[in-house]
Amino acid sequence: MSRARASCARAPARVDARSGWRRRSARTLAKRRAGGDDFDIDSVTKAVEALRLENERLKASLEAEENAVSVGTKAAVVEAAAVESTSEPVVESTSESVVESIPEPAFAAVAPAPVGAFNEAADRLEGFKFPALDGDGLGVCATDPSLESHRGHLEYRWNKFKGLRQAIEDNEGGLEKFSRGYEKMGFTRTAEGITYREWAPNASAACLRGDFNGWDLGENGKWMTKNDFGVFEVFLPNNEDGSPAIPHGSRVKIHLQIPNAEPVDKIPAWIKYAVQQPGEIPFNGIYYDPPVEEQYNFKFERPDAPSELRIYEAHVGMSSTEPKINSYVEFADDVLPRIKDLGYNAVQLMAIQEHAYYASFGYHVTNFFAVSSRCGTPDELKYLVDKAHSMGISVIMDLVHSHASSNSMDGLNMFDGSNGQYFHSGPEGYHWMWDSRCFNYGEWEVLRFLLSNLRYWIEEYKFDGFRFDGATSMMYKHHGLQVAFTGNYDEYFGMATDVDAMVYLMLANDLLHTLYEGKMTTIAEDVSGMPTLCRPVKEGGVGFDYRLQMAIADKWIEVLSEWGPDENWDMGNLVFTMENRRYGEKCISYAESHDQALVGDKTTAFWLMDAEMYTNMSTLVPDTPTISRGIALHKMIRQFTMGLGGEGYLNFMGNEFGHPEWIDFPRDDRVEASTGKFIPGNGNSYHLCRRRFDLTDMDHLRYKYLNAFDGAMNKVAGAFKYLASSHQYTSCKSDADKVIVFERGDLVFVFNWNPTQSFSDYRIGCKEKTTYKLVLSSDNPEFGGYSNLWTYTAPEFIAEDYAFNGRPASFLAYVPSRTVAVYAPADLADKLLGYSSESTAADTAA
Repeated sequence: MSRARASCARAPARVDARSGWRRRSARTLAKRRAGGDDFDIDSVTKAVEALRLENERLKASLEAEENAVSVGTKAAVVEAAAVESTSEPVVESTSESVVESIPEPAFAAVAPAPVGAFNEAADRLEGFKFPALDGDGLGVCATDPSLESHRGHLEYRWNKFKGLRQAIEDNEGGLEKFSRGYEKMGFTRTAEGITYREWAPNASAACLRGDFNGWDLGENGKWMTKNDFGVFEVFLPNNEDGSPAIPHGSRVKIHLQIPNAEPVDKIPAWIKYAVQQPGEIPFNGIYYDPPVEEQYNFKFERPDAPSELRIYEAHVGMSSTEPKINSYVEFADDVLPRIKDLGYNAVQLMAIQEHAYYASFGYHVTNFFAVSSRCGTPDELKYLVDKAHSMGISVIMDLVHSHASSNSMDGLNMFDGSNGQYFHSGPEGYHWMWDSRCFNYGEWEVLRFLLSNLRYWIEEYKFDGFRFDGATSMMYKHHGLQVAFTGNYDEYFGMATDVDAMVYLMLANDLLHTLYEGKMTTIAEDVSGMPTLCRPVKEGGVGFDYRLQMAIADKWIEVLSEWGPDENWDMGNLVFTMENRRYGEKCISYAESHDQALVGDKTTAFWLMDAEMYTNMSTLVPDTPTISRGIALHKMIRQFTMGLGGEGYLNFMGNEFGHPEWIDFPRDDRVEASTGKFIPGNGNSYHLCRRRFDLTDMDHLRYKYLNAFDGAMNKVAGAFKYLASSHQYTSCKSDADKVIVFERGDLVFVFNWNPTQSFSDYRIGCKEKTTYKLVLSSDNPEFGGYSNLWTYTAPEFIAEDYAFNGRPASFLAYVPSRTVAVYAPADLADKLLGYSSESTAADTAA
């Protein structure tokens, strides 16, 4: 990627800032953490409620068309299909089969879309042979010569990967077959009956029990046989009437006898569904095998992996406007259309794997093959994925293979009574900061379990890729704890590196990108900056498509909390942070994710507008300097991050419109395991565990401006595909003017961060002599701007053969204070956006 930085020459003339703009000193910055001494959560909660009441009062005073949308009306459409979401359990407490408690799927019709029909045969990949591994695994050195000094480590890693893949070929029939462990382990059913297998090498005996046999361990107990590899097995023939021995919906557990310890009952490790019954703490495994007529059948093919990824990060459970747990069906019918309208081409779903602790955000997984039952059934999740595919949206799963919940009652921890079955023994197997267990990636059956987990979510639910959570924790034996990575390559390639984990990640990416070529997207959450992470496996890389550019969100927190008045902002520092990424390794940029939305942290909107979001967001009253600044900078920060920060972009749901509430999961009082500190709960309230999408539907609230700009920003990105372009050139970063100009693909981006000064006839360097059109302006009125630079009225801009700031051509433009403007060659604007001289920004925002 070509990049250059230059100081920016000042335009010869200045004009006053927009009419009515008042210069002011910076307000005292709030404490970053919500737990500061001057913070009162009760008062803010009251303010939120006051905002709601004020919204209702204002809505009632508007004309009929302005109050057509009300909170919760859409939920009634799918009420019959949704799992009861105000309480987590799905099954009744009874010793009998609970199949009748699992609701039959009742899906809204998926609207026709210009996508192909589903055509994936279940056996299409059987017998697939992976291509031979050629080369020495040192191709990565051609991209990054600094790796030459670590050739020994890279060769060792490559040879271990190559040897392991060959061992799987020799002993398991190949990686494709090995990764279909879910067809052999756990519960499988044939025409003759049900087979159950479980790996529990430390157990001396095992018995399958559940509703189907009255939980009997005696005469009717289903005792299992154990083979030489520690796998227990039992076959349950069909009943005399031909029905399965275990009815659909039955609760099941495996009873394990442990040497020198008390027996334990465990949820099967490969269980597909688990629920928590009313009034009980532990979960129960559910034998999920609905009759054919109740199963969801996919209708739409999966889309190709986007070349320019724009992700909408979402949590199904908290996606309702109401204080409750939302369902997969409601999310599909109510939220997916919003995502589509905003122009995102991928949705990243959090908390899909079952997790006993809701407030863990889904990161303390207890049942890796089970769908989170709080939001519905497996078939309802399939409906969600299929509906996304009908809209051309890829569905990425936030996958947790970096660790597992330490919950030994519901999860894998101490499954067969041993400390090191799935995990490392000793300190290496415990993540003290997360209070969780860390996998042993050198164990054969752990590899089968995790690789099969990937295949299961793809084959059974048609997911289109994964965000690998906690990749840093996986790649180092110290898990990244209390380590400050400086960029020294010795930190990445040495004794602290968990080579087994690196090899697992290489196997995972090799598996996904070979079997599903052109369809899969993999993303690594890494804070260390590990080299080769996003280079192809065939070169000796780890094989991810993207890494999360996590430093950008931290930079924006630093800017908003520490940099002081806008006049002090360092343009060069901002540009450096956005461009500081490894050559040839793609990144996902984001201004903020779910982390910043959690209680205890602050979103961009909170940093910018704070408590005034509760009182001054109505268009029926004049804006204030705080709100005006906040809306302007919120738009600029997001476009700057998308435009310059990476090859993909991510937004967490609700942040696109400046959601005025943080996330606070329902929770009881607890004691923090790692510190022993008492943490007060919130009375198990769902009040702050939701997303107020209804605020953008209220025409009198300024949230609509931010929402509209986000949609327009995505439309321009989708039309011009600049995130996929290798051309990136920063020609101006003027600290004097507070102006940044850069090119990305065919577009020219102009940012004026100056709080008080606008510029007329500002010269802007560009790469070619041509005619440009303004295709996006944050100053448009529908985005809450002041119409000083408006795509409705802006003329065409003629780029002259006049070199400027290192560019071969340039043009003059008006650059209003606190705005971003995006220019495109006129012919491309006409072709890609259907622009003509009469085109308006309304087309862009549509």
